[in-house]
Amino acid sequence: MQKVTNVIEKIDSIAQEHPDWIAYDYLGNTHTYGELKAFSDNLAAYILEQNIMEQAPIMIYGGQTFEMVAAFLGAVKSGHAYVPIDRHSNPERLTMINEIAHPGMCIAIEDLPVSLDDLPILEGQELSDVFANSQSVELDQAVTGDENYYIIFTSGTTGKPKGVQISHNNLLSFVNWQMDQFDLPDRPVTLSQPPYSFDLSVMDLYATLVLGGTLKAVPKTVTDNFKELFEILPTLGLNVWVSTPSFMDVCLLQPTFDADHYPALSRFLFCGEELSHATAQALKQRFPEARIFNTYGPTESTVAVSAIEITDAVLEQNDRLPIGRLKPDMGGYIIDMDNNVVKAGNEGELVIYGPAVSKGYINNPTKTNEVFFKYEGHPAYKTGDLVVMDQDGVLYYRGRTDFQIKLHGY
Repeated sequence: MQKVTNVIEKIDSIAQEHPDWIAYDYLGNTHTYGELKAFSDNLAAYILEQNIMEQAPIMIYGGQTFEMVAAFLGAVKSGHAYVPIDRHSNPERLTMINEIAHPGMCIAIEDLPVSLDDLPILEGQELSDVFANSQSVELDQAVTGDENYYIIFTSGTTGKPKGVQISHNNLLSFVNWQMDQFDLPDRPVTLSQPPYSFDLSVMDLYATLVLGGTLKAVPKTVTDNFKELFEILPTLGLNVWVSTPSFMDVCLLQPTFDADHYPALSRFLFCGEELSHATAQALKQRFPEARIFNTYGPTESTVAVSAIEITDAVLEQNDRLPIGRLKPDMGGYIIDMDNNVVKAGNEGELVIYGPAVSKGYINNPTKTNEVFFKYEGHPAYKTGDLVVMDQDGVLYYRGRTDFQIKLHGY
């Protein structure tokens, strides 16, 4: 599969060659690649006229809609990282993110629940007019290289949320590995279920768009209503599934969630939580021909850094499933409580290094210096995750070094 060298240019090139291909399908309301390019170009042209401080991030607030994705691309085309904030976030979270990130503006796809001081806000009819205002934009200002592409804020379990800065290079490292590792089909039809404020959404979003595929959005209003969820899912024609294992547990409650009713579904990608043996085994029985991948990675290293295909042999050999091998462009080692490197087979904290590792937390040097450093010239990160690595380089997750727990991906 041909490597992507620029995410923004690749998506634009698909829009120019195949403007009528469907990029986004929100419960039957579809938008094309041509519309995606037009909306994002128009927004980028508007942002470039606003005299925003260079590389100041842009907050983007809303749900799982086409306009959110268009706004993400509009921001990065204008040279600004975006900070995705889900419409279900509480008002205090918005206020805190505004205080920490020092954004240049906020694009409100939906009505903001709180005032953001003197921050310029593009919303309502004005935003609709901007999206519709036919403008061309050159990509010479677009985010590139080590510049921030997006900033995702952690859930703030240990105090104030931290803004993880992910560069265009970080994203390229992840997307190219993802396409190759999971042998994704051309023009995949992909489930888009996690909110955009959760970095698991990056796993469905960018690989699908650079391959000319279609994102099938299933918003929270649907996932919260099981009757509606099980009516809609079989109609989507999915061939790539991205979700947390806990969402899969919900879907497996439906007896007709199987290969007979989802004949095109050939790839299952899991991240964000531990994939249990019981969940993987049940899924394997329902979809015997599909390929199931368990992945692992902190937000700080761009979604996922390790993966393994869950085959019958893997299920047979492990009561607790492995999280796989590190991706080829990443390295890692395991340390004990005294920061000594331990040998294969011993439990300790995983340290990872390579091009997927973030430059750190935005405007938070104290927290950044605690866990980010350089290792042999590469950016490195102490994950806080306890793992064991076997002789073959396969990782097994064992828990956290701190008191965090993970619930529904948070």
